[in-house]
Amino acid sequence: MVRPAAKREAVAHLQSRFGMSERRACAVIAVDRTVIRYRSVRPDDSALRRRLRELAQERRRFGYRRLFILLRRDGEASGISRIYRLYREEGLMVRKRRNRRKAIGTRAPILVEARPNARWSLDFVHDQLENGRRFRVLNIVDDVTRECLAAVPDTSISGLRVVRELAGVIARRGKPEMIVSDNGTELTSNAVLKWAQDQRIAWHYIAPGKPMQNGYVESFNGRMRDELLNETVFTSLLQVRAVIAAWTADYNTARPHSALGYQTPAAHAAKLKAMGAGFPPVSGSKPAPIAQTAPDGVTFLRTLPSAG
Repeated sequence: MVRPAAKREAVAHLQSRFGMSERRACAVIAVDRTVIRYRSVRPDDSALRRRLRELAQERRRFGYRRLFILLRRDGEASGISRIYRLYREEGLMVRKRRNRRKAIGTRAPILVEARPNARWSLDFVHDQLENGRRFRVLNIVDDVTRECLAAVPDTSISGLRVVRELAGVIARRGKPEMIVSDNGTELTSNAVLKWAQDQRIAWHYIAPGKPMQNGYVESFNGRMRDELLNETVFTSLLQVRAVIAAWTADYNTARPHSALGYQTPAAHAAKLKAMGAGFPPVSGSKPAPIAQTAPDGVTFLRTLPSAG
């Protein structure tokens, strides 16, 4: 289907190239003259376009849905359809990744109560400085609230360092019921095993080669890689620490999270705390439950063997 703008261009071409009248040109391409004479009555949206471009430049990896949430926070009353139209007209589309093959079959996730500190996830993400020196970041995520509890960058992070960082998070937040991680040497060290035993924290190791069993922190790592690490040139470890700390604070308190109904993780955590510990999600409420809820009477010790 030819759009009205293209029809107007065709009529203008016939008039200028062959000297046709407007009536004759409209008859040739079978278009109503009112379409050609129509003039837009849309209000001026230059300020909205400018703000949309500013947000898109600031949040280079955000799509139109998250940009729409940020505009709504600023008091913009336009609907998402209008924002999407302007988003496309301004050429702000984010490059999409190629689709990955998906496994066929059902999965059995570890059951967890919908409350803060029910389960944490740990993983490392790697990058390098401008001079080629590599560093790694230890990320600790609350699987229920999706908060980043700590993002610790350094050139080397041992098992003892992991224990110290976990102890610091527990001191200000409280102890988790369970921690999930892969089988990296730092996370299977004697220091970590002894600490978990002394703290009486259930530490669950995922199956080798199955990173999606630790999907929450893997998803967080992907967002950090896409929105921060790939967009920043790091010159020193001091800069790395400052930039990652600022991005983590923004992630927890300002960035809309699609899995939480576009709430921020901090707002969702406050909502869960207000509902009370162990309060079950209301059926049909929004946002949808963000973790599989354990049935009544199921404890973590019984859940782990059943989930594998």
